[in-house]
Amino acid sequence: MIKNILNKLPRKQTKLADNRDGGPSNYPSNLSRAASHTTNPRPTNPNPTPVTLVPKANGNVGHVPYEALPSFRDVPNSEKQTLFLKKLNLCCFIFDFADPTKHLKEKDIKRQTLVELVDYIASANGKFTEPVIQEIVRTVSVNLFRTMSTQSRENKLLEGFDLEEEEPLMDPAWPHLQVVYELLLRFVASPETDAKLAKRYVDHSFVLKLLDLFDSEDPRERDYLKTVLHRIYGKFMVHRPYIRKAINNIFYRFIFETEKHNGIAELLEILGSIINGFALPLKEEHKLFLVRALIPLHKPKCIPMYHQQLSYCITQFVEKDCKLADTVIRGLLKYWPITNSSKEVMFLGELEEVLEATQAPEFQRCMVPLFRQIARCLSSSHFQVAERSLFLWNNDHIESLIKQNRKVILPIIFPSLEKNARGHWNQAVQSLTLNVRKFFSDVDPELFEECLLKFQEDEAQEDEIKKKREATWKRLEGIAMVKAASNEPVLVSPRTSAKTPSG
Repeated sequence: MIKNILNKLPRKQTKLADNRDGGPSNYPSNLSRAASHTTNPRPTNPNPTPVTLVPKANGNVGHVPYEALPSFRDVPNSEKQTLFLKKLNLCCFIFDFADPTKHLKEKDIKRQTLVELVDYIASANGKFTEPVIQEIVRTVSVNLFRTMSTQSRENKLLEGFDLEEEEPLMDPAWPHLQVVYELLLRFVASPETDAKLAKRYVDHSFVLKLLDLFDSEDPRERDYLKTVLHRIYGKFMVHRPYIRKAINNIFYRFIFETEKHNGIAELLEILGSIINGFALPLKEEHKLFLVRALIPLHKPKCIPMYHQQLSYCITQFVEKDCKLADTVIRGLLKYWPITNSSKEVMFLGELEEVLEATQAPEFQRCMVPLFRQIARCLSSSHFQVAERSLFLWNNDHIESLIKQNRKVILPIIFPSLEKNARGHWNQAVQSLTLNVRKFFSDVDPELFEECLLKFQEDEAQEDEIKKKREATWKRLEGIAMVKAASNEPVLVSPRTSAKTPSG
């Protein structure tokens, strides 16, 4: 039985180079590629016989027996590169993993060979030649690049399944795919890989096919893809603009066409690290990416699946350039949810992070529409929305901004605060509201009294309008009853209708 050799292999680390297009990664998750290393039990077959197979790789035609090649330690150094190429060619055979009973011995040979290839690349002490690079990329391409099946996901949607609650689909070929991803990762990260030479094969087409795999339903595969793409972005500087553009296109298709993609969170996690390395002043290209791709990502219904990563990217932009705060806040208001309270709570959390990085001039530009929305949240019947909006006053920086601009803000939100304090059904919301009222009362008692008087006047006026409306309805009902007794039609003058106060 083959044990999980990958756990014992040395891990090599690389960092993104500092420049205008991306810098060192400071992303909280550290782009972990920890994936579950799984192995299939080795079958017992007392009399295994070589199976003749047709390889999938281009250039390998005909039928050849599938048998294990000698180990690297069994051949002299002069023959190791030739053996390495032969092993790569052997691993271009593709097996059917849908049937776990087929080609058991051959699958085992291939996985062991892949592990040997990973170890060979990790321990290489000389630059990889062009033929070797070409064969490595070909082997990786043959094994990884395949059509992603979305049939199961679409069937679940039609049957009314909640994809967030469903268990992800695990690829039965993962024991092999995992080692192929490890091989690619070691190749890209290896100091023996010459980027100028390798870029001929790790080209735009290769990168695009790699990005297509992010729609895989298997989270283990997406985790490896995230790390591999991050390393490619760091090593191949010439590909950086293309990678960003290709990710943009995935986002556009997701936002405006399908709203279906499994890898949005992982792509945003990569971008979070890239944005962290942007140099100042920000390029116009990066600002357009924020406006045209990141902010509209708040629109899809499935935003809970990637909101944490999206919020991090947005906040990174504001921290890099505080002048973008106004653009971001107005973008959030544009896509603010109306009927989805859980999504509204997420928006309020993101808003707090953005406001924490916002300076006074930008805050003043957008505070009127912003606090009109916050006032609506304060008066929400959903206690979590009201409670989350009241938590904004617990942030010292936001409280300071509000305090500086209280003469504009308090008149906007005072009616919501007063109604909450008088009779919100949730005790926690009432308590928090009283704290906020006390804050304003202590900071500016005169302004607070003015707002209170204005509220009382408006309330009295509203009561008067309500009484007039009720009196009008009673008068109309009385006329209708009189007319009904004599079977006469009830006519209402258009002029009289126009004067009737509206509700």
